[in-house]
Amino acid sequence: MTYPPLSLHAIIEKLDDYFDVEFTYIKSEQVARLIVSQPRSDQDFILDLSRRIAATNAELAFQFACSAVKALTAMDRHLVEAWAMSATDNYDRKGLFPAMTVIRELDSFVETAKVNACAAILEEELPVLLPFLQGLSGRKMKIAEADTAYTDTETIYLPPIMAVLSTAKENFLIYKASIAMLWAQVHNGTFRLDLDKLLASVQAETQRQQFCALETIRLEACIKRELPGLYRDMQILKTSVAALEPPATFDNDHYNDHWAAIHTRLSHASASIHDTLDCLSQIKADDCPPACCYQGSIMPEQVSQVMQQRIQKEKACFRVALSELEKDLKPDESPVASSPRDDSPTRFTCYQDKTTSIEAGTIELELDGSPIAPPEHVRELMTSIMVDFGEIPPEYLFAAGPGEYDLKEYTEQKRNPDDVWKGTYHEEGAEIYNEWDFKRQHYHKDWCVLRELPVQPEYNTFYADTLQKHKGLLSSLRHTFEMLRGEDKLLKKQNHGDDIDIDALVEAWADVASGMEMSERLFTKMHKVERNVAVIFLVDMSGSTKGWINEAERESLILLAEVLEILGDRYAIYGFSGTTRKRCELYKIKAFEDPYNDETRARISNIQPQDYTRMGVFIRHATRMFEQVEASTKLMISLSDGKPDDYDTYRGEYGVEDTRQALYEAHREGIHAFCITIDEQARDYLPHMYGAANYAVIDNVARLPLKVADIYRHLTT
Repeated sequence: MTYPPLSLHAIIEKLDDYFDVEFTYIKSEQVARLIVSQPRSDQDFILDLSRRIAATNAELAFQFACSAVKALTAMDRHLVEAWAMSATDNYDRKGLFPAMTVIRELDSFVETAKVNACAAILEEELPVLLPFLQGLSGRKMKIAEADTAYTDTETIYLPPIMAVLSTAKENFLIYKASIAMLWAQVHNGTFRLDLDKLLASVQAETQRQQFCALETIRLEACIKRELPGLYRDMQILKTSVAALEPPATFDNDHYNDHWAAIHTRLSHASASIHDTLDCLSQIKADDCPPACCYQGSIMPEQVSQVMQQRIQKEKACFRVALSELEKDLKPDESPVASSPRDDSPTRFTCYQDKTTSIEAGTIELELDGSPIAPPEHVRELMTSIMVDFGEIPPEYLFAAGPGEYDLKEYTEQKRNPDDVWKGTYHEEGAEIYNEWDFKRQHYHKDWCVLRELPVQPEYNTFYADTLQKHKGLLSSLRHTFEMLRGEDKLLKKQNHGDDIDIDALVEAWADVASGMEMSERLFTKMHKVERNVAVIFLVDMSGSTKGWINEAERESLILLAEVLEILGDRYAIYGFSGTTRKRCELYKIKAFEDPYNDETRARISNIQPQDYTRMGVFIRHATRMFEQVEASTKLMISLSDGKPDDYDTYRGEYGVEDTRQALYEAHREGIHAFCITIDEQARDYLPHMYGAANYAVIDNVARLPLKVADIYRHLTT
């Protein structure tokens, strides 16, 4: 249905409301006369954006509205909205004047937008690029922004915008090819040599360019063998970029003779970084083909610093892990019973299948001739070490002696958050998160500052008192969770099985009657369900939980932890509270890797009410923590006494909408969110945030663990 354009009076009336003219004294008539001549759809678009910007600043909204008609003639609506939101982002970060500058420099934004229209934006492409990188074999790596593409062997750095070719799809492929090339540098031994020697060989910029060109030849051959489909795309990209550039200025005849021989040598499966350096010493100073669009740069200085720290740390961690493996494999051997000749460290043996690439599954570890199945974190260590050296060095294969290494020396030292709050606030070492502004319909970027704080253990009688108080309930819960652990799943339509599948038999008989071939899948069988569950409990520690609510939360967590230990599922417990966006505090009670021991129980006993409940930032942080966890089922269960609230504008609809958006982000990552609350008014807002079936309102601690058991049964079976 098409609506008639708004009148001048109707537009002025709306703008007066948006600009709050009674207090700002903004004159809406000038803007209204610009808007009134536009089609109704453009009128609605400009007015809606003006309303959203006015939620941030009325004067900024007025300046936008003055230029909006001109902007619509130069850009489509998507880019106009991006321009407007860029101004509000600048307002958040820098203030009103820089935000006004974005609005006034419309022509500059339009010119930039023309470039960006065909560009790939790294921030937007990360959800695809990061899983692609993680899917490549070898060490797990990260992606970050930098002016040029390079790697320090742990992080791949890429330009924030890629606009080499004419379409966003092609530029995205350049990102992908750059990741593959930089991964290949690490995976195929570009830095598997004395880095001082490499630095000496590539001191001049021309030498670095030549080195990169030579390594590109060798690494492209490696990619061709391991990733042939991507290699074909890379060659298409190379051809497309070459068509845009002037012809090469170096001697083609010389290239055909000399560089063809180099290409043959470096493309061989046995070629290594030493072959590259040998070829580098044989070419002339001015002899170098043009740089490839995805080859990246070489930064030996950054690599040296990162590798030196990692090699020391991984050697210590690996040798300590071997010591722990030895204790597990030989629990009956004690140092007291050992003879003097047994004082030498135990030596392990390592084998790798040289016909395959470096992956954890191709490395075998043995002790006294017997194969060992090391845990996953040890396999990851072995893989990372082999990426650096091409093998596990012999000196790594000795189990560490008592006290030989203090792993705390290799743990990054963090500042005490309590010390930060005592002085002038700064964000060093904090986690920074966006926050959703429903009025703006856009995020406040890098808005909330979150710090993780420890809960100090308090060794008292609370744990024992809770077990005694709820011993009947605990016994019932243990029985329930034992049954849940041992549940089998009935698989239907199987080729072989324990019983006849009546439904499948009826279908097969109907097929035969209609002249079709009879199916052989006519049986059922029971299959033991393998559990792969991870859950984070987010516990409200706001000041409003003081009293019986706090006690109920602590008792519930004790009971839950007791029965979750039966299932063997991974779980973490964090409390949350804070004051304003600058002080969001997450209290670690139990991380995924922490055991459920006396210290954890003492931490639960010491959960104390704090300040306010800014929920969105903590949900986003929990979502980020889940990225490090491999599980088929991920649960996020919040225990709260009421709706989101904070000292500033977060209370009310703003907080509810931000929490809802954070929950949507978690759902998008495959996380099941559920809320359990004692707020009797929760039915007014929880269905909007969590969905009608993803919350429960209770008034008795005894119902909480039972409700969680029901959630587990529903989501994990």
